[in-house]
Amino acid sequence: MEEFNLHEVDHLLSTTRAVRKRLDLSRPVPRDLILDCIKISTQAPAGGNYQKWRWVIVDDPEKKLVIAEAYRDGYAPYIDAQKQAVSNKIPDNPTVQKIMSSSDYLAEILEKVPVLAVPCSLGSPADMEGDLGGGLQGWWGSVLPAVWSYMLAARARGLGTAWTTLHLRYSERVADALEIPETITQLACVPTAYYLGDTFKPGKRKPAEEITYWNKWKQTDMRED
Repeated sequence: MEEFNLHEVDHLLSTTRAVRKRLDLSRPVPRDLILDCIKISTQAPAGGNYQKWRWVIVDDPEKKLVIAEAYRDGYAPYIDAQKQAVSNKIPDNPTVQKIMSSSDYLAEILEKVPVLAVPCSLGSPADMEGDLGGGLQGWWGSVLPAVWSYMLAARARGLGTAWTTLHLRYSERVADALEIPETITQLACVPTAYYLGDTFKPGKRKPAEEITYWNKWKQTDMRED
């Protein structure tokens, strides 16, 4: 049986954060390095091994601006609603305020990020009619693991990433700029850059014991049946 360095593996998995303010906007990212990350991503599981994922890597300034403007147009109403909800429920939560601030920053500088990776898939979720193959869950489950693998591979190579989807409200504009056919579904936009600073720490999360149920809903005590 293969042996892994669990400390290193667990460190990678628990410190791959959404990077926004710490993206290095001044340092170009070599295309070969991006391709290495994509090579790793192709080993992700895919339903039927159809491998429907495709990647449009954008490092052209004018095309990055198209994506950034679509993102900002989608971001504005979203963040306004989020900020209103926060002010009504938890107005003084420092963690939430930090997330809001970093989200604002990313929206402002998105076109300055060296690489915007746009993962795509052949076809669309509508192809899964009649819940064939697990329905929508099966469709998304066949493409999203590859994107996460890309982000993990990037982290291991000193790159920071963030999962974003707000440009998708105006995906047609981006599709026109990138010449993406109508038969292709954009999955996300993953800004990719070297990160500033030395490393990342695990985020604060709920204990596994609280969110794990044994044999029935809400049964958290693994000593009971």
